[in-house]
Amino acid sequence: MLILSRRPGEQLHIGTDIIVEVMEISGSQVRLGITAPREVPVLREELLDEPPEWTDADFVRRAMRAAGDGT
Repeated sequence: MLILSRRPGEQLHIGTDIIVEVMEISGSQVRLGITAPREVPVLREELLDEPPEWTDADFVRRAMRAAGDGT
């Protein structure tokens, strides 16, 4: 595991097309902004506990809905 310290506004690049930016730090909570290609699912850990019988399309659709994309 790589552990880094970042301040609000600073970014972390993963590969050539994924960017994680620290948006805000408030107490013990950190808000992150994640830029990634649409085909790369970005999921909160609790969504990984959902039933495994979902198809990849269901998985991505539910993840986008949970993220507030509205699809």
